[in-house]
Parts: sequence; structure tokens; C-alpha cells
Amino acid sequence: MIEVKNVEKRFGAQKVLKGISTTFEAGQTSLVIGQSGSGKTVFIKSLLGIHEIDKGTISFDGRIYGKMDKDEKRDIRTEIGMVFQGSALFDSLTVEENIGFPLKMFTNKTPKEIKERVDFVIERVNLIEAHHKKPSEISGGMQKRVAIARAIVNNPKYLFCDEPNSGLDPKTATVIDNLIQEITKEYNITTVINTHDMNSVMEIGEKIVFLKNGLKAWEGSKEEIFRTDNKAVVDFVYSSNLFKKVREAVLNGH
Repeated sequence: MIEVKNVEKRFGAQKVLKGISTTFEAGQTSLVIGQSGSGKTVFIKSLLGIHEIDKGTISFDGRIYGKMDKDEKRDIRTEIGMVFQGSALFDSLTVEENIGFPLKMFTNKTPKEIKERVDFVIERVNLIEAHHKKPSEISGGMQKRVAIARAIVNNPKYLFCDEPNSGLDPKTATVIDNLIQEITKEYNITTVINTHDMNSVMEIGEKIVFLKNGLKAWEGSKEEIFRTDNKAVVDFVYSSNLFKKVREAVLNGH
């Protein structure tokens, strides 16, 4: 579990995060949403320790990040997996080499142990027969699978995903959403997803945190978001005619 209490972050005179408090539970897919400029990217980077917060606390299963020494912070980072927006794969490495990279960098595993672990996660994300292909030789959806495999290869307790569906067609995006959710539950990972994809919200939004102007304007589940009367949420989530019709159907009991 990640617990956030009264977190503030400013850059110069501009306060970007304004006292945000929430919790992200293990085994649950939590989504952070909000329009551009809402503070969600700064919020995620603060959780990751990329930005040092000005006030408040962020704790990982009771361990407060701001009170840790360098070694303790390094240990926490080894427990974090990250799926980047553009997948961030190494073009010159094969699928197998990309996935194994964190194990070579951050563990003392033998080449045989690395190979066994890489083979396991390749099978788990259904990338069979892609071991020796380069990123340029596989589809965008397969590249996302590689990114997910690399993020979980070191058995993380915490998984962060930055716009994991960016650039994917709707069908492939749903497959990736479902894969992330399956892995979250299977390994009891605390998963936080930064997204603007409303299909993801409706598909896997077990917990949704909506940010607006640096504040937590609303939080709830995908079921609750259909019935909320929070105007800011309604205007953001149901900006398209399709989602407006879906919401009306739910509210009318259809």
C-alpha cells in the first residue's frame, strides 16, 4: 500500500500540488486522471521520488520515503516497476535483453537465473517466439507487453504506468489494460496508472483519483463515477457524446 498525506509541491512561486491525501491498495488498479495542467504528472513523479515534495508524507507499506537514508531509498526503488508512456525500450537490444536489463543492473542473479526469469515473464505476457526480435520488429502492442514484462521481471511490490495505452488502437488498449489488472491481482502489486484514456477508467478503474488544479477533486470507483454529481468530474469524463449516453443509460437503469 502507498499512503499519501497532505502532499504539496511547488516550483518557485507556483504551487502545483495542494495538500493531496489518498491511499493506493495492494492488488488494486488505481487510476490518476485529470486534464493537462491538473498536476497528475507531478503527482506521479513525486510518488516515484523524482520530485522532492515540500510538505506531507508518502509512505510505502508504512515506510516514509522522506525519512529514509540513501540506502533505504535505493531499496525502495528496487521494489518499483515502471511502464513508460513510449515503452522506452532499447532499440539495439532484443526483447529478451530488454526484459533482462533490470536484473543485470540491480541483482546478483546468474546468467542462468536471469534467463529463467526472463523466459517466465515472456510467457506470462504472451510474447512467445519474440525473444530474439528487436523492438522495431514487433507491433506497438507487443512493445507494451515487453515494457510490462520488464517492469515486473524483478518482482516489484509497486507498479507505476504512465499512459500505458498511448498510441494503441482501442482493442489492443483493452488487452493491455486487462493484462495490467491481471498481473496486479496475481502478484498483489500496488498499481498506480496515470491516464487520460476513459476506456481504461471504465474497464479497470477500481479506484480513481481525479485531480484538478493541483487538488484532489474526487475519488471513487468506476461504478461510482457513473453516478457522481461532481460537475468537474462529469465535465471531464463525459465530454464525449458516447460517454454521455453511457452515463444516461446507467442512471436510467438500462
